[in-house]
Amino acid sequence: MRRRRAVFWRWPPSMTGRGGALQIVRDWVIKFNAHGPDGLIARKAPGQPLKLSEAHRAALRAAIESGPTAAIDGVVRWRLVDLCRWIWEEFRVGIAKQTLSRELRAMGYRKLSARPRHHAQADGAIAD
Repeated sequence: MRRRRAVFWRWPPSMTGRGGALQIVRDWVIKFNAHGPDGLIARKAPGQPLKLSEAHRAALRAAIESGPTAAIDGVVRWRLVDLCRWIWEEFRVGIAKQTLSRELRAMGYRKLSARPRHHAQADGAIAD
């Protein structure tokens, strides 16, 4: 009579060498204990917390709507880098230009630039 060997499933060597399997099981147990069976459902990662609070956004909106004061702010129109500097001076919150652009877009603002004009173009040459 032949003996049957028990066949056990094993973790791939790439995972067991670094403890990856144990970490995955540990994460599942923590999620299950914290949230029950619904905790094992894959969800979107929370990501970074927002840099600007609602109070910061309200002050930023007011500053944009009122426009810069040339004598105080040192600029005649707001650029993203100028607004980043203004936020740092007012609230001591460091924010990147790209992040501020996303925040302003979420607030309903769009980046507008003046229409380019050749230096020798006559004023009435282009009909609007």
